Order: sequence, then C-alpha cells, then structure tokens
Amino acid sequence: MTHPSGFEHDAGFLHPERPARLRAVMEGIQRAGVALEEVDATPIDPDDLAIVHDPAYVDAIRRLCAAGGGDLDPDTRASPETWPAALAAAGAGSTAVSRLENGFDGPAMVSVRPPGHHALRDRAMGFCIFNNVAVTAARLRDRGERVAIVDWDVHHGNGTQAMFYDDPDVLYVSLHQAPFYPYEGTVDETGRGRGSGTVVNIPLPSFTAGDVYREAVETIVEPVVDAFQPDWLLVSSGFDAHAGDPLAELRLVEADYHFLARSIAGRVRTGRVIVFLEGGYHLPALRDSVTAVVHGLLGVHAEFPPSEHRSPPESAAALSRTRSLLGGKVVGLD
Repeated sequence: MTHPSGFEHDAGFLHPERPARLRAVMEGIQRAGVALEEVDATPIDPDDLAIVHDPAYVDAIRRLCAAGGGDLDPDTRASPETWPAALAAAGAGSTAVSRLENGFDGPAMVSVRPPGHHALRDRAMGFCIFNNVAVTAARLRDRGERVAIVDWDVHHGNGTQAMFYDDPDVLYVSLHQAPFYPYEGTVDETGRGRGSGTVVNIPLPSFTAGDVYREAVETIVEPVVDAFQPDWLLVSSGFDAHAGDPLAELRLVEADYHFLARSIAGRVRTGRVIVFLEGGYHLPALRDSVTAVVHGLLGVHAEFPPSEHRSPPESAAALSRTRSLLGGKVVGLD
C-alpha cells in the first residue's frame, strides 16, 4: 500500500525523513522476488480521523497546510503537500484491511509518508502528523476485532500507547532504545483500568544487538501476543534500530529483521498481518531490511550475513529486569 502524495510531503531541507525512503522500500520489496500487488491507498475522510484524533487538531493541520505550512515541533514540519499525503497515510491501513478481506492473501506492507507512531491525539511530534497504525487499529477494534500492535521502531511509539492505554481490546508491545527519544515507554507502563496488562514495553540500552532482541521476542513478545489471541497483527516497523542508522545506537542487521518478521508471521491467520513503515533513515539498510522482512513474513528461507555485533552485558541485565517486572502484570507472563 502506497500513494504518490507521499513523495510530495516536504519535511524540510536535508530532513532525514525524506521521499527517497519510499523508493528504498519499493526497491527492497522488489528485490525480495515475490509476487507483488501495488495498490494506492484511499485517503481517509478528515472527519474519520476523530476515531483517534481531536477534530480541532485535524482542522489546525488542514489550515496550516493551506496557509503554506510551518513547524509543528522542532522535528516536524508541514508543507502544503503534507495534507493530502497525511490523509493517504492515515487511510492506507484501512485500504489494506479491505484488500486483505476481499481476495488478496497477504501480508500487506504500508509504505507511506509521513510516519505515525509518535502522533498524539492533539499533537504532532517526531516526524509524525496522524497516527496511521492507531487509526487502523481503532477501526478494527470498533468492528469487534482484537488487535495486537508490535512496534520494533528504535523509538518508543508514545502516541500509539497513549491512544490505547486503557483499551482491553488492543495490545501494544514495544521494543526500543532507552533512555532515548521520546523518553517514554518504561517497564512499569502496562496499561490502565480495563486495559491493565495490555501495554508491554521492553526498553533496551544503547548498543543492544540481535542476540538480546531475539531473546526478548522469544521470551516476552511471542508468549504475550499468543496469550492475547489477536484477530489482527499490526507492526510499526521502524528500521532505525539497524546498526547503520544515523539516528540511533542499536545494532540490528538484516538477519535480525528477518527473524523479527518470521516470529510474528504465524501468530494470526493468513491475511491478517499489516506492516507499517515508521522510521529508518540509512537508505541501503532500509532497502535490505525490507527485503528481509518480506522474506520473513512469507516464511521464505533466506541467507543473510550473520551479525558481527554482540550486546553489552547491560542489555541482558536490562532484559532480565524487564521480564521480572512484567511477571504477573501482563497476560502470558504470569
């Protein structure tokens, strides 16, 4: 799922969240050598954004773009072209749902700009305008579906977590570098009220590599998702945890992204997985990691160079503390 308007959104001169990212994603998918159907996203009706966003905020974005654009926060800028791009990005997930339910035997990859997982109900931040994955999850939830969101972007998806913090029908699981922007996503944030136990944060220190990431997935992510028994699995797929990414300090490689994708692919029935592009700013790493994710999602055996990186002792210690603190608070880790 993509849309040509994504190439027109101007985040600012020399901004890392640039149109070339979409070309890198498409090249990565094509390199995977699998059957591919490219579909233009249907832009969301602005009124329908009220499912997760304050209507006054949505109207403020529209007016700002119509007036020529401007800064929304120190990292996030809107241009006149941002409005149609953001509506297409927010509608892409629902387009994918419709396509998957009407004949396409998924999974689906949503390659759009701007990204979304930092966007709050009434505020843009971290390159994000509207929360694309949250819009899709909320629409599915309102149909009576149970939705799991797995976020492996290097940054915590604070916007997504906030929108579902007290929601028993949406599970949010995040692996992220910490302490790091947006300085949220601690282990003790596990949901509230009826949503208690449906938020799972796995904060990991700088220089954590695939060895500890894989252990985290096997010992926390997989059992938690399985216990939740989702109907749909949505992935906030940032590629900025890659060792080559200039904006962070984790050490994943293509083989690790293949493992991540393979680990979640069979946790819901076929055609119920949607992967959303979030971060990832080193273009060759983005391209090659997308290829790895496609292969992982489809269960394609692929050889990737083994990682040369090993996590520092602090990473294993952090993961052990996380498992201990989550035990008894999260379904599946009792």
